[in-house]
Amino acid sequence: MKILVIDDHALVREGLRQVLKGLDENVDVLQAGTCEQAFALAQSHLDLDLALLDYHLPDMTGLQALDIFAERHPELPIVMLSGSANYQIMQQVLKSGAAGFINKSSLSDELLRAVRQVLDGNVYWPEDRQQGPLTVPNENPNPKSTLTQRQELVLQGLLDGQSNREIGKSLSLSEETIKTHVTSILRHFEVQNRTQAVVAAARKGYKPRETS
Repeated sequence: MKILVIDDHALVREGLRQVLKGLDENVDVLQAGTCEQAFALAQSHLDLDLALLDYHLPDMTGLQALDIFAERHPELPIVMLSGSANYQIMQQVLKSGAAGFINKSSLSDELLRAVRQVLDGNVYWPEDRQQGPLTVPNENPNPKSTLTQRQELVLQGLLDGQSNREIGKSLSLSEETIKTHVTSILRHFEVQNRTQAVVAAARKGYKPRETS
């Protein structure tokens, strides 16, 4: 497993490296203090599994860097880090296609839970205590979907953060059948992975089911 940590503070990078050891003692954590360093590392390590990207960096903003990563490495999941859990910032990050958002003040257990969720192909977003679950404004409030009813049920599972096995169990379908439906969903939204499909679906008005 190989993870890229991008933050301009060496102590923060080292702290994250130590926390990420909780995923796997042999995890390879690459470190970059600027976006340019990060882009160079990503280009020379095409087998990266994940990148943790600070929102505030010296050479450009995290959102600008996110756009460049999306263009150069569209399959690489990016999780944004920020010292502020500002709701507007989280909305911007979500709309920009990040796979998750983590507050730097989060406990180690929450950070590891978020990273595991993203590595499993899901999206991680903290629930804002005042604003409630994050949502993306609809680009089209009444989208005409060409997904089949079964594909929409599978998509709902993706939005809820379920694995293929969990979706298959809930729909009484095999995992292979779910994979086939997921492939069709990716093609429908013209994306390359589950994370991008969830973001694209959110932009079209699809939402995770509310949990009590």
